[in-house]
Amino acid sequence: MNEDKKKLTVPDLIQRKKDQQRVVMVAAPDFLMAQWAERAGIDFIGIGDSLGMTLYGHPTTLPMTVDMMIEHTKAVRRGAPNTLTVTAMPFGSYPTPDVAVHNALRLMKEGEAEIVKMQGGREKFEIIKAIADSGVPVMSHVGMCPHFVNSYGGFKLQGKTAQDALTIIDNAKAIQEAGAIGMEVEAVPPQVGQAVEDAVDIFTFSIGAGGASCGQLLNGADLIGSFDSFKPKFAKRYGNVREVAIKAFSDYADEVRSGSFPDEDHAYKMNQAEASKLEEALKTN
Repeated sequence: MNEDKKKLTVPDLIQRKKDQQRVVMVAAPDFLMAQWAERAGIDFIGIGDSLGMTLYGHPTTLPMTVDMMIEHTKAVRRGAPNTLTVTAMPFGSYPTPDVAVHNALRLMKEGEAEIVKMQGGREKFEIIKAIADSGVPVMSHVGMCPHFVNSYGGFKLQGKTAQDALTIIDNAKAIQEAGAIGMEVEAVPPQVGQAVEDAVDIFTFSIGAGGASCGQLLNGADLIGSFDSFKPKFAKRYGNVREVAIKAFSDYADEVRSGSFPDEDHAYKMNQAEASKLEEALKTN
């Protein structure tokens, strides 16, 4: 916990955009990574359903459920109580306005989510509006939306043509019109990221969409180098936790096999008098 850290609020995000102040965001799936992020002074933590890939080993985000996201959100909130958080609504949790509102309220009431985030633009207008009207701060997602991975034929760059870019910009405008407080812009050329930022007044954060957005997002597992099944082009590694961890496991295995662990420094002490009594008792048994 970083007790000296001032926690951002939803109005702060909008003000940061007006003031052109950068907001630093990471995706963190659990207590430990959230704790590290807060201690480092990260502004904003996302509990993304990408944890289905980085923690559970799924090839996509699609298998995640509302119940799973609730538990991970509670863990992150315990690890980073002084950091604003947003929780992803998993695939299948917002097919209709009624179902979406029900699940958004569950994420807030049971998971202690502060903001929820879905995916989609104009085609999800009524759903975004219903969540916003229910009193839940909601964000959405444009560009490469992982929930649509099967439609794309994989995790692929979006907005490569002028027409596709215009569609993304229109989706961003629809998200704002529906009452969302912000949106994620993922895997689009920088020109498209800039156009989205210019088209809306609400907060945007970029993950692989260039530097125009007022917030930048990286997956914590990517940036510390703990996840290496694949590396998105936009993911910059600032550490190599995987290598450190493998060496630690390897050194531990070597010491156990050689008999050098556990040593005296890592064993509990017994009072000498009691140890002598035990030794005598064992001789008579």
